[in-house]
Amino acid sequence: MKKIIPVFMLLILTALISVSCKSTPAQVELSKPASVILAETARQRAIDFESPAYFPSEWEAAEAQYKAAKEMPRANNEEIQLAETAYKSAAESYNELFKKTVPLYAQAREDEILATREKLINTGFTEYFPEYLENADNITLTALEQYEAEEYYTARETAVKALKEYETLLLGADVYLARQEIIDRGFLKYDEENFKKADAVAETAIVEYEAGIKEKATEHAQEALLRYNLVLSNAWTAYSAELKVSAGKERELALEERANIASRDLFRDAESVFNEAGEKIAKESYHQAAIQYIEAEAMFALARKDTAERRQRAEAAIRMAEEKIEESSESGIEAERIIEGGSK
Repeated sequence: MKKIIPVFMLLILTALISVSCKSTPAQVELSKPASVILAETARQRAIDFESPAYFPSEWEAAEAQYKAAKEMPRANNEEIQLAETAYKSAAESYNELFKKTVPLYAQAREDEILATREKLINTGFTEYFPEYLENADNITLTALEQYEAEEYYTARETAVKALKEYETLLLGADVYLARQEIIDRGFLKYDEENFKKADAVAETAIVEYEAGIKEKATEHAQEALLRYNLVLSNAWTAYSAELKVSAGKERELALEERANIASRDLFRDAESVFNEAGEKIAKESYHQAAIQYIEAEAMFALARKDTAERRQRAEAAIRMAEEKIEESSESGIEAERIIEGGSK
């Protein structure tokens, strides 16, 4: 038994060595030469940073080099050496393209980030939540540090993260501003139910954002924005209808006071705006219709005021004329008395 075990182990070891010897050449055959890996890596990096878009003609030239290298024969050592040299030359071309591209690529990402950041700041949202802006700015600064350290792939990922952070905050700003408009305009009374639902969803979004659950926070922020916008839409519809009635009453008063005759031009302008508002209502542009009804109402009121002033001036002129006539009549009577007294 003691002799059987070593013999059995020897057979196993022999089998393993045999398999190993057979598999090693196959692995070598499947592996790529270093020059090929070098060219492929340089090519992929240039693609990842959009070299073809920035330098199309130079990209085509590098691609031609790469294609020629791939098609070269490798039957003997000399041909293998020539192919490796061609691959290395292609890799150098790709690397040169990358060096020219990466500053342009980085500038484009920076411009994109700064434009979104500026848009965010212009909403006024960050004045109330400066800590959110500071966090996004810190991510951007990290991306810059990584780029300066030539950690290009890491810097690219961080820049994407920074941009997404600003975009998320911009969505938050839209939610906040929509809610504030509802409150400032007194629109809550038109759709209080949806407003309360929007508030609940917005609160959930804030909790998720601060917990770092950004995707869910974004989804809930979008839902809250939709609900707030629905409140605004319903409110503008009802509000424009109320303003139409109000402007219509002012128009009727202007007609009763004959402003369409006494202040023809002013009334005509008001009528034009009033009719345009009606066209906006027909097109469901309630926001614009509301603004125009407000304007039309003010213009009808101005026409009425102008008519009243014209009437007052006319009445004053009539009174003055009547007074002059009376004065003239009294003077005539007095003259007649004097003449009659002298003749006696």
